[in-house]
Amino acid sequence: MASLIQKAFGDPVLMRRAYGEALVELGRARRDVVVLSADVSNSDFSYMFESAFPERFFNVGIAEPALVDTAVGLANSGFVPVANTFAFLFATRALEMVRTHLCYGRVNVKLAGAYAGVSDSFDGPTHHSITDLAILRSLPNMTIVVPADPLAVARLLPQVAAWEGPVYFRLCRNEVPQIFADDYQPEIGKGITLMDGTDATIIACGVMVSRSIEAARVLAEEGLSVRVVEMHTIKPLDNALVEHCARETGAIVTAEEHSVIGGLGGAVAERLVQTLPVPMERVGLADTFAESGPYIDLLQKYGMSAESIVAAVHRVQERKSGDCCINRLVDKSKSPV
Repeated sequence: MASLIQKAFGDPVLMRRAYGEALVELGRARRDVVVLSADVSNSDFSYMFESAFPERFFNVGIAEPALVDTAVGLANSGFVPVANTFAFLFATRALEMVRTHLCYGRVNVKLAGAYAGVSDSFDGPTHHSITDLAILRSLPNMTIVVPADPLAVARLLPQVAAWEGPVYFRLCRNEVPQIFADDYQPEIGKGITLMDGTDATIIACGVMVSRSIEAARVLAEEGLSVRVVEMHTIKPLDNALVEHCARETGAIVTAEEHSVIGGLGGAVAERLVQTLPVPMERVGLADTFAESGPYIDLLQKYGMSAESIVAAVHRVQERKSGDCCINRLVDKSKSPV
């Protein structure tokens, strides 16, 4: 299990560059793949596909609704379109087209949302994408995939292209550490246990995976055995793995670069409250907009640090112990006098 992650993280790599390179490889492997941009190809690195395959690249201009509708038309003509713009625009300006023209028709279009979370750091709260998972997860027929490092981008993008129906592929703007070893083989819809543990489970996605691993290592030095699960697919969620972790460790912490409302934490909580309620904490933005500033500073200020995850694990551990005491009291009260 430990072989899936590097003992020491590799040098950080721009996730958008990793995406651009993976997009070119996808274009080489599949001639039916076409790429569209809302005039941001230099920002999200889809320009690399344009350079390699100019006849299969379409710039629709700064017109995100038209971006989605053009992609729908190309999909209905037999192509596999990958539409590119900033993440927040898919969940806001283009949302009507995503809902009605893409998801309602279950059209085979892939949405690559760049600059997700707070990674569009200096453009401020209007450009931060902190509610996209909640909004797009609520749409029927939508699949949501969130890679955590450059290798995850390269190995998940071909699966996104092969997946039938709408997919939202959520990408960070900034440099991310190289987490995974060569044995890492993700599969859409299946979470991956990266570190085993018995006291609590951290379920993370995207840039929060590396921070969750760091947190688990700190907690191990404190004597706590903490499991780390990478949940790269937010929808469909790997419900069986979520329940398995809850049953075995009795406490869950989710970590995501998103509002604590409606994203990964919301999906996990929805499942557990129906099947196996255990103490749970959600790490992310606490229902607030984030200001402008350096990316790492924003993650730190708004509660998305390794230290925040460590603190959340301590809180669920305290509640887990309290619940055990309550359960013993309940059992005792039912004993015959």
